[in-house]
Amino acid sequence: MTSMSRWTSLLIAVPGLFFAWSLPAHAGTPPIGSADTATADPPVARPRTTPCVVPLFANVTFANFDPKPFSYVPPSGQPGGGQPGGGQPGCTGPWAKIVLESDWQVTAGRQFDRTANMWIGGANVYFGTTSEPSRNVSRTWHVERDLTDYRALLSSAQSGQTVLGNVVNDTYTGIITGSARILFYPVEPRERAPETPDVVLPLSDSAVGGVVNLANGTSRLARTFTLPTNVERAYLDVIAQSQSHDEFWYTCVPDDVTGPLQSCGGGAFRETLVTIDGKPAGVAPVYPWLYTGAIDPYLWRPIVGVETLNFTPYRVDLTPFAGVLSDGRPHEVSIGVFGANDYFSTTGTLFLHLDHGAKRTKGQVLVNTLAADPSPVTTKNVQTASDGTVTGTVHVEASRRFTLAGWVDTSHGRVHTEIVQTVDFSNAQRFEISSSKYAQNIVQKTKITALTNTHGRGGATQTWSGAEWPLDLDYVSTTHADGTSDQRTTVDQRSSLGEMVTENGVLRRPHMRTNAVFTTNTLLFDAAGKAIGPKGQKSSQSYFERDLLGACYSRALESADGLLTKVTDGRGCR
Repeated sequence: MTSMSRWTSLLIAVPGLFFAWSLPAHAGTPPIGSADTATADPPVARPRTTPCVVPLFANVTFANFDPKPFSYVPPSGQPGGGQPGGGQPGCTGPWAKIVLESDWQVTAGRQFDRTANMWIGGANVYFGTTSEPSRNVSRTWHVERDLTDYRALLSSAQSGQTVLGNVVNDTYTGIITGSARILFYPVEPRERAPETPDVVLPLSDSAVGGVVNLANGTSRLARTFTLPTNVERAYLDVIAQSQSHDEFWYTCVPDDVTGPLQSCGGGAFRETLVTIDGKPAGVAPVYPWLYTGAIDPYLWRPIVGVETLNFTPYRVDLTPFAGVLSDGRPHEVSIGVFGANDYFSTTGTLFLHLDHGAKRTKGQVLVNTLAADPSPVTTKNVQTASDGTVTGTVHVEASRRFTLAGWVDTSHGRVHTEIVQTVDFSNAQRFEISSSKYAQNIVQKTKITALTNTHGRGGATQTWSGAEWPLDLDYVSTTHADGTSDQRTTVDQRSSLGEMVTENGVLRRPHMRTNAVFTTNTLLFDAAGKAIGPKGQKSSQSYFERDLLGACYSRALESADGLLTKVTDGRGCR
């Protein structure tokens, strides 16, 4: 029984504690029969208080590659002044939840998928890609991100910008527009505000933000900080987005077989490594995001891939290094992508929790078994027959097993933190290539588990977290005797996450989430190679999230021939 199946068993064993999430009108799903962008992803869960709204920008047009600046001013009464909160009661804080909302539209016509990101004070607050329109269908979509951990950054006025490079001309006619705002939810009566980081520091291109492109495995996004001398815990959120040659990195093969397999080089393994002062400090596995133009645009109409419109950062726990980071000296924090092959767009955000009872903490790293580079093992068997037909398999595996441990002396005693983490990756590809056929089948698996033990005078906390990111992709292109051809693609993409926290032996915060997208289509071409349309397009998404403290969300979508055909809510929550 795997760790994830044990987690599922635990959830099922505690009945009667769940209620369905309430869904606002902008929960991401258009009506049945619509061709508009559809996603089953839930909105950010919120308290019942009335939010204070801070607009960032409204109806901005993105028709070139110029960043679109905006000014952020916190709600009235917060440090930094300003009146965007309109003087509403409670707009002085404290905040129970801070939520970014943004709405987007692309006009009907021809346009690529585009990368969009948003920055405040140089820190990334949103990263995703856009929907592609069709000749007669414009598309709209809504995204949200929980920014509660950014409270310290959002407490003062900041410069902001949105970066969404887009080309509009006689060929590429789709015009993208967007609006965004931040909602601040006051704490309910007799409730306490959640603990949030005291310091938020960006790893970005400039003081106003921007990604750093990592062209190869030696490229680094590195920033040097002199940090407060009372750091107690530290985390780094990482986004590494595959672009250009690396967009389909999971389809690539070793360089010596790119010719016969007609595929990209560099192999099919990528991994993000975080270092502190040049020493390995954490690993952020790379999620295989698929954009709305990937392989066959009809695959993603109307249901898009997992996280396509709204990437989730991967959080790396740097707490074993808290004592080192607090020594008052400059420290370099860097991000690199093993195997990067032109290129990955990368950013990070460093979050620090400080010891409010001491001006200085101290500590040291006790154990660090994390190697600088992984050791992927590739096996390949590629054969060319006398008639030129190529068949073969390529398989790459990589496994990490490491422990990071350290202590920090705080105002409430010495706190020990130990992280034991495993990352298992495999990518198995099978090829069949002839003069009339190109077939490539990919089965990729990423499994991540981490056990974090923290103990001090206040007791002991144990956190187990696990994630599985399977991707199955089957692609077959066939040319027929009359010169016509077809391209059949099937994609099964999933993300499963689970977490359990125990405090002094008592289960506190169990949580699980699954997100699965399945899509298939056959794209037809005439004898001149011109696309003449899709055939048999079907897709589905199933999103399920459950928290044993009382919340459950479930939504399933189905589509056929580019139209939404079914929406099912609440399955599994009753």
